[in-house]
Amino acid sequence: MSERILSHSELLQLKRWNTPTVYNGWEQITKHDRRTCFNLEETKDYMPHMGMMIGYAVTVVCEPSNPDHQTNNPDAPAQCREYIASIPGPKIVVVQDLDKPYAYGSYWGEVGANIHRSLGCVGTITDGAVRDLDEMNNAGFKAIAAKMCVGHAYSWPVRWNCEVEVFGTKIQPGQLIHADKHGFLVIPEEDQQQLLEAVRFMDTNECDSVIAAGRNVAGKTTEQVLQAMNEAGRQFGAAAKQKYGKQGEW
Repeated sequence: MSERILSHSELLQLKRWNTPTVYNGWEQITKHDRRTCFNLEETKDYMPHMGMMIGYAVTVVCEPSNPDHQTNNPDAPAQCREYIASIPGPKIVVVQDLDKPYAYGSYWGEVGANIHRSLGCVGTITDGAVRDLDEMNNAGFKAIAAKMCVGHAYSWPVRWNCEVEVFGTKIQPGQLIHADKHGFLVIPEEDQQQLLEAVRFMDTNECDSVIAAGRNVAGKTTEQVLQAMNEAGRQFGAAAKQKYGKQGEW
């Protein structure tokens, strides 16, 4: 498990911004490649009305097509729930489905959503399937998944508390994740301390410069609008570079 760096208050504040906005702040402070740390394959948010979610990864691997797992370890669900219950929240259950790209069964449904919500989990990210969407909504359990599925087949935890790979991205247990309808961002531990301030700064920087210039067009010619936008872009980039040493982009 990574060390818990951010307070609950800071997590709630980060939850107020969408994931692209959080990314904009993150890219200013990180030493990681800004083409990484988020989903490389397309995701689908089945509860976009729930907005953003943020939490620490608890990881599970499943293989709904294989009935042998139930025989090999009939206690696996209880053992997996004990692991998840032992981790402080908020938590996001990240489930790798070994059947990908097929969906022989859904790991998630009404029962699983209610159980894991009671264990302090706010939602799931899975490259497999989900079902019982209305009931999952009623449980307040957000689902970002690859697809929907009617049945559950042999949905059984195969492994847990291990590295998983979903939507082309590897995730370790305990990593902090911010997610919404756009996808998810896995925030490296060394970037967490500065993240909230960077997100605030870059969001304000956008609003004060390029967005303001783009909206203030009344009575201006096209040439004047373009000139104002170019100047605002320079101001935006300069402010980011002065603050973080990186050229901001818009």
